[in-house]
Amino acid sequence: MNIEVIYSNSQVQEHSLKYGTKGSACADLCADIAEPITIQPGEFKLLGTGIRFNIRDNGVVGMVYPRSGLGCKGIVLKNTVGVIDSDYQGEVKIPVYNIGKEPFVIEPYMRIAQIGFFPVIQATFEPVSEFKTESERGEGGFGSTGTGNKA
Repeated sequence: MNIEVIYSNSQVQEHSLKYGTKGSACADLCADIAEPITIQPGEFKLLGTGIRFNIRDNGVVGMVYPRSGLGCKGIVLKNTVGVIDSDYQGEVKIPVYNIGKEPFVIEPYMRIAQIGFFPVIQATFEPVSEFKTESERGEGGFGSTGTGNKA
């Protein structure tokens, strides 16, 4: 799938939207900042990526995720997962949040998140007073399926 991209500068183009391996599901997004930024514990900063997309296909969504290596250091996304709708063409921004116990420094063009593109299904919602069929689980909520191995 081809997605049009506008990069804010050559540094962003050089460092962003790279897949780490042939099996990588997501491409890296980098911080488009001129100087290092320190994020204190409990603090968040909204960082630009210098990237704009033209997805062009209403059946595709961009999903922004934290990088697992940063997550182990307490650096996550404030909103956990970002949604880039197919009709959004503005700059992708990353709400970086420090849930760790130490200050963390974001360097210019550091990989701060990752984006994958996935199919979208827009449902049609049918109001009913009762479901036509009942599942085995029914209304069983948190913990209703158990926690142990029944093998």
